[in-house]
Amino acid sequence: MESNNQFSHGGDILAFSKKIGLKPKEIIDLSSNINFLKPNIKTDLNNLDISNYPTYEKLYKIIAKKYSVKADKIELFNGGSSAIFSFFRNIGLKHCTIYSPAYLEYKKAAQTFGFKIDLINRFEQINKEVKKNSLVIFVNPSTPDGRYYDLGKLFNSWTKKNCTIFIDESFLDFTKNTSIIDKLKTYDKLYILKSMTKIYSSASIRVGTIISNSKNIKKLKEKEPLWKLSHFDSIYLQNAIKDKNFITKTIKITQKNKEYTIKHLERFNFIKKIYKSQANYLLLELQDCDAQSLQNKLISYKIMIRDCSNFDFLNNTFVRVAIKDKTAMQKFIKALKKEFR
Repeated sequence: MESNNQFSHGGDILAFSKKIGLKPKEIIDLSSNINFLKPNIKTDLNNLDISNYPTYEKLYKIIAKKYSVKADKIELFNGGSSAIFSFFRNIGLKHCTIYSPAYLEYKKAAQTFGFKIDLINRFEQINKEVKKNSLVIFVNPSTPDGRYYDLGKLFNSWTKKNCTIFIDESFLDFTKNTSIIDKLKTYDKLYILKSMTKIYSSASIRVGTIISNSKNIKKLKEKEPLWKLSHFDSIYLQNAIKDKNFITKTIKITQKNKEYTIKHLERFNFIKKIYKSQANYLLLELQDCDAQSLQNKLISYKIMIRDCSNFDFLNNTFVRVAIKDKTAMQKFIKALKKEFR
């Protein structure tokens, strides 16, 4: 029997704080890979008129502009996970290949809707052939390791097999790398997920976007409810996207804090490997210590990290550490120095 934490995620700060008898605001949450910076929101959200049903024309327009596509090439969902589940529910396929380790909602959705699942180990067998006419899932940058892949060669192999391709670019905004959106011009079975949650530090603002060609999007829309986003979600996100310097600022500060963290982590013998990451988190492989032991050592310092043992192809020697503000990372390094030196 599979454990209850099979699909658990980081970021359950409420349970952690309750467990150790502290308030959530006292916790340094390095388990959740949400941006620690927040966009400048100029609208007073307290004065929103919420008496009418929401309309989404402006939101579609501003998100489409952000990703340089037409509005009829996107569909909005109540968060990235809702987008994934809706896609699996309606795509009309029964076999999928997930390049793993990957965001666990893909495996959960595939199981929920009765897909036969093949897992390909990205670290060891990335060039393994996929089944013809199947669904291919690839998260880029990847999770939990944050690697960005040049998908050119793989993409060609998938198209030769006539696969339906779903690329998750939820963390691409943390990098200066190129989206695969241009491939929509040449391949009509491509879908791209963009999650607003991560970059705009808005886990409670549930907006996820699927980008594809207008024909595919029309089919997705036909099976979606009329209202699925709140007016609050819409207005918040519209204003967040208007903060033009936010993403550049995020990349610059996150990179600086990541370099600081890596420089200090490299000095610890209990860390066997630090995976190269272009996102806002680091995957660490431990030695002479496991994830739960490290988590327990950090409790007295009020620090949470992510145990990655429930990711496919990883075990209890892997943890993920999110990159937050400089003070948080300094406290993390200081805690490790006290425990391991």
